[in-house]
Amino acid sequence: MSGNLANITAVGASLLHVLLAAATTTHVLLHKRDTSAAVGWIGIAWLSPVIGSLLYFLFGINRVQRRASRLTERRPHREPHPPSVPPPERADHLVPLELAVHRITGRLAESGNEVTPLHNGDEAYPAMLAAIEGARASIALSTYIFRGDMAGRSFIDALIRAKRRGVPVNVLVDGIGSGYFVSPAYWRLRRAGIAVRRFLHSPLPWRMPFLNLRTHRKILVVDGSIGFVGGLNIGNENVLRAQPRHPVRDTHFRLRGPVVSQLAEVFADDWLFVTREELAGPEWFPPLGAAGDAFARVITSGPDQDFGKAEIVSLQAISCAKHSIKIVTPYFLPDENAITALALAAMRGVEVDIILPARTNHRIVDWALGTHVAPLVSAGGRIWRSPAPFNHSKIMTIDGLWCLIGSANWDIRSFRLNFEVDVEIYGSVVVQKIDQALVAQPGHPLTAQEMRDRPVPRQLRDAAARLLLPYL
Repeated sequence: MSGNLANITAVGASLLHVLLAAATTTHVLLHKRDTSAAVGWIGIAWLSPVIGSLLYFLFGINRVQRRASRLTERRPHREPHPPSVPPPERADHLVPLELAVHRITGRLAESGNEVTPLHNGDEAYPAMLAAIEGARASIALSTYIFRGDMAGRSFIDALIRAKRRGVPVNVLVDGIGSGYFVSPAYWRLRRAGIAVRRFLHSPLPWRMPFLNLRTHRKILVVDGSIGFVGGLNIGNENVLRAQPRHPVRDTHFRLRGPVVSQLAEVFADDWLFVTREELAGPEWFPPLGAAGDAFARVITSGPDQDFGKAEIVSLQAISCAKHSIKIVTPYFLPDENAITALALAAMRGVEVDIILPARTNHRIVDWALGTHVAPLVSAGGRIWRSPAPFNHSKIMTIDGLWCLIGSANWDIRSFRLNFEVDVEIYGSVVVQKIDQALVAQPGHPLTAQEMRDRPVPRQLRDAAARLLLPYL
């Protein structure tokens, strides 16, 4: 009797395994475009009975994309504000780039914008705080890191004062970057009655798959008319004049003009995603006139309907370059598509300069770099290692005519997993200034000979670190 029961149990378990593995395989084939990921999940489902299918159910399904698609249907209709200055007739070789980004993002590039670079927290924080202090209609703030230190407290106090003046204040902080277990800034804002939320934060075990999907966006929009965007988090480490223990250089940008409405829409969509509450009306989206000469457009990227857009735009920009490509990024670990595109640009005579910190704040990233960039260096691309302090800026320029600024790093996490926001700028004086400023900060070149001369144990270590690219 016990033998028959054991046989029935074994047959039932085998049938359950086959059904689950078949269901997993069907879902993978219909929804996974990455062939290596598809093969991996199918193999795990068949070779690890029940557990493999369970792992796929927990970690392999992009629920963020499905949830974002449902919420997009609820997005309030907002009439776009036409730029006060009509878009110029482009006659240079970047016309294909402009057209492609329009198709990729679904947004129009708008004329009449002012773009002001702000270096480090020393310049950016006073400008941001002044905007908050002058707010009369609304404040929207989204950031990855919001510390409760002296720099963070200055923002907290300014936001609380704005709230007491009757200004609507909405704040989004990342559920991990701003503290998963302890988040002083979040709790102080909440106690003050400010509408503050943590992005994809939950201690519930069935929501663990979301822990790897972070909002890396840094957005401040005041009165719907002044915007700030770039790589700058909120913390003492960004105020260099205070001589912090671990100083971080960074670049932020103040925006005025029609493109600020696009930035406000990104925040409103994120707020809808997290809270299911809609932000609409003139206090958030006032009519905006021309404020400068920059032709600009917002580019969003994330694991939702914007999947891979920052990477696709960057690849298109590389393909349009004729003279120079300059990239400043704290982390440079893109996939082979980007490395190949940059290498091909170098081979056709384009000057390719990648400016990286001599040492990052993640040792494994430093290890993986040497092996990863070897094909680019061999093709004639130049890798520069800038000295301390650590540079957290994210900037790309093409031929001194086009610039990409924002939050996205050049790594697979930013290109595939994080929610990012960038702004492209065409043919403005500020683009030339940014391009020229990048020339002045290269540092020490990383040569092909230097990479070949690494001891074998170090080469093995670096090659092993490179296998972690999707998770770094």
